[in-house]
Amino acid sequence: MLEWLGANQAILWWLTAFSAVTFVLTLITVPWLIVRLPPDYFGRHRRRKRLLADKPWWLRAIFELIKGIIGVLLIMLGLAMLVLPGQGLLTILIGLTFLNFPGKFRLERWLASRPPVLAAINWLRRRAAQPPMRIDTDETSSLTKKPRP
Repeated sequence: MLEWLGANQAILWWLTAFSAVTFVLTLITVPWLIVRLPPDYFGRHRRRKRLLADKPWWLRAIFELIKGIIGVLLIMLGLAMLVLPGQGLLTILIGLTFLNFPGKFRLERWLASRPPVLAAINWLRRRAAQPPMRIDTDETSSLTKKPRP
């Protein structure tokens, strides 16, 4: 093991630098994004009209592609931050908000309703003088409930 560490010092320095940079970036961007979400973002039953809905299809496609790339990148960084320093669950939650897939909103709401995640979200919002995030717990728990026959 010590031989490998000695032979791969450059890799270790790059991993250390990457970890430090992502840690600092998440300390800045995750709170900034969470504070800008409306307080009823997870409490709504209907989604708002999509951004650029009245624009040409190619512009919407480019926007969705860029948004998807950012979302996947944030999820990957969040997964890495589960073991590295950083706000892993919050980063994953923000990454999910950038993606589009069936059941996304229910998953976001379920993740945001976890007590440690919701406490962190509301702590950040309180520090920025924003109202706390409201989550409809009846619908949130439906993700874990089995459907009735």
